[in-house]
Amino acid sequence: MHLTILGSGTNVHPTRAAAGYLVQTDQTLLLDFGPRTLGNLMKLGVNRHALRYILFSHFHADHFADFIHFFFDAVFYSKFVGKRPDLTIIGPRGTKKLFGLMLKNFPGFNAGAFRVTIREVADRSFRIGRANITARTVEHSQRLHCLGYRIEYGKKVLAYSGDAMYCDGLLRLCHGADVAVLDCSFPANRPGPNHLHAGDCGRVAREASVKRLVLSHFYPITERFDVKKQAGRLFKGRITMGRDLMRVVL
Repeated sequence: MHLTILGSGTNVHPTRAAAGYLVQTDQTLLLDFGPRTLGNLMKLGVNRHALRYILFSHFHADHFADFIHFFFDAVFYSKFVGKRPDLTIIGPRGTKKLFGLMLKNFPGFNAGAFRVTIREVADRSFRIGRANITARTVEHSQRLHCLGYRIEYGKKVLAYSGDAMYCDGLLRLCHGADVAVLDCSFPANRPGPNHLHAGDCGRVAREASVKRLVLSHFYPITERFDVKKQAGRLFKGRITMGRDLMRVVL
């Protein structure tokens, strides 16, 4: 299993793309699709017209906005350039309503020459190809259902927090993971609301017995502090600072 970070920042970060993660098992999966991640996907040379599975953690703009550009392009391509496979969109409660309205009301979005399947998942497992995927509710926003994902492929486990606070759902998601990509929005000495800070990330990695911790989803303030060191005060395993286009082999 291969992970490539398409975006390790947020909407407002001046040097990093927002949230987006490419996972390659026997299938190609995209976890979230934030601003500027489509450009990074293209830099990798990945054929966006072959992408079949997009999994969303929640629908704040920094995890979602580049889908609009991607889908507009996919419709144009399927009508005037060539065939593309059907697309499956997976996400938390509210996904069907949001995408149903979008496909119906955005100009041209209902004209693609491919099928779109929309699935809502919560606290259960499902398969995509030979990978077993668990979607688990995490605490982030009171107004949104938010998910993290656990991907098991072969004997390897990747956990992705989405946006989250310290919670039981996140610990269960990360338990024994070979790699856990966690929301490190803030430094431990300057915590912010509704997100993990660097100390929380270290705590989760330690309590969940994670093998390798990858910090990501940085707000600009994190660049002013050694958040890797802060996480390391609680977690003594391997810690990596995520960066755009970084590749991790599990």
